[in-house]
Amino acid sequence: MRIALTGGTGFVGGALIDQALAAGHEVRALARKVQAPRDSVTWVAGDLANEDALAELVMGAQAVIHVAGLVNAPSPAAFDAANVEGTRTVLNAALAAGVERFVFVSSLSAREPQLSAYGASKARAEPLVRAAAIDWTIVRPPAVYGPRDREMFELFRAARWGLVPVPGHGRASVIHVDDLARLLLALAPRSAVSRGATFEPDDGKPGGWDHHALALAIGASVDRRPLVWHVSSALMSLAAKADMWLRKSGAKLTLDRVGYMTHPDWVVSEAAVPPAELWRPQIETGDGMKATARWYREQGWL
Repeated sequence: MRIALTGGTGFVGGALIDQALAAGHEVRALARKVQAPRDSVTWVAGDLANEDALAELVMGAQAVIHVAGLVNAPSPAAFDAANVEGTRTVLNAALAAGVERFVFVSSLSAREPQLSAYGASKARAEPLVRAAAIDWTIVRPPAVYGPRDREMFELFRAARWGLVPVPGHGRASVIHVDDLARLLLALAPRSAVSRGATFEPDDGKPGGWDHHALALAIGASVDRRPLVWHVSSALMSLAAKADMWLRKSGAKLTLDRVGYMTHPDWVVSEAAVPPAELWRPQIETGDGMKATARWYREQGWL
């Protein structure tokens, strides 16, 4: 297939390109900056607001996989500009080019849009996809980890130091980036199983992970048994303000993130798990975290 991809320079998109090429597909990927050449990858210069670039991106594609989006932004308007209007422009380009298939990467946070501006923006983007005259599927990943990730890396580094701060009591699902990429690739062809579906994939652990157990699993991946510190919402908000003051736009803990991190239930719905004949996770989380930690060490991050 020829697959048009947004977000190909990011964490999830990079894993998807690797797997698409290994499967023999051709990829056209949107990029803001000049990228190193790769066989079977055509980099298209532009962003989600560039209609000419998007028209070039989707030209001749059998499927569009829309991964790109903002996870950190200074305001709700900035989230909407990227995650809502960006989705609209990609959809319009796909429709104008007669592309038959559209896969949209949303977020599990879209289930609770009142908790964060990020989740609200993803929740506002989803109806655009559902209303479009195209064969579509929406994927709502939970927390994604794996090599090259800079978000959950903070927890691996904290575990290496021996102390992992986590929200109060609650549970969450996780998924390795390679398992998510395999699902997105499996959704690229048209199929009655996936048409018009909203999927919530995870690592296959029933009931997800409680925060304490997940912190210990991350600790085990770096050969530590860290102290797990359950942090209150008020203290997390103070920490977010400090992180935003210190790291400005590079802050990993923001007030917006505190809103959804402190929610007690980020476990995928059993009714929304992709059917086994389409996809099932292959990477056990303990093994995946050890491999991720090993990659961090090899890159000098840990």
